[in-house]
Amino acid sequence: AVVSTQSTGSEFITEIQQRGAAVIKARGLSSAMSAAKAIGDHMRDWWFGTAAGDWTSMGVVSDGSYNIPEGIIYSFPVTISDKKWSIVQGLEQDDFAVEKMKATLAELQEEASAAKELRQ
Repeated sequence: AVVSTQSTGSEFITEIQQRGAAVIKARGLSSAMSAAKAIGDHMRDWWFGTAAGDWTSMGVVSDGSYNIPEGIIYSFPVTISDKKWSIVQGLEQDDFAVEKMKATLAELQEEASAAKELRQ
């Protein structure tokens, strides 16, 4: 079913932000295993590629897609073939998604600026 991000966006984001605590509460263990599985899934996709018509999200260097400046490492929808990724173009974004992407970009730019200051 299609669900509006307007009505579920804040609840979903809160749930994602607290997922580590939820895993610990449910299992009584660290969420490290969940992170390890995500890493394994990511490497599987990179090694074997994505299925035809499918894509995954991966932090890659921006080529300017989705209004993210070139050179920023950002999570994009990608397809993978022969161990090479390509950013999926043309996916629709509602206003909520655009707002969150801009906020994420601003955070990344602030972090990059802070890191540059530390090097000086």
